[in-house]
Amino acid sequence: MSELFPRKQVMGFVFSLILTAVALMVYFTNMPFTIGMTVLLITAFIQAALQLIVFMHASETKDKGPIYTNIYYSLVIGLVTIFGTLLCMIWGYV
Repeated sequence: MSELFPRKQVMGFVFSLILTAVALMVYFTNMPFTIGMTVLLITAFIQAALQLIVFMHASETKDKGPIYTNIYYSLVIGLVTIFGTLLCMIWGYV
């Protein structure tokens, strides 16, 4: 019977609730801006990875390599877009 219980999904859900509680703690406490934003960014990236791996079942197929390659590629493209925009519009480099 234990192999029928979705232990991985339940643990992912509980961990997701804990990460949400940490984010709410940042909101309701009087934290400095830089510490609060750091905690929010870290919890957001952890939660996104958790959602992708546990609930989107990215690691449960035989095609793990191409799936993770696409994830890394999209992450790199997103970071290049974000930092390129910051570089041009805020930091003044053209």
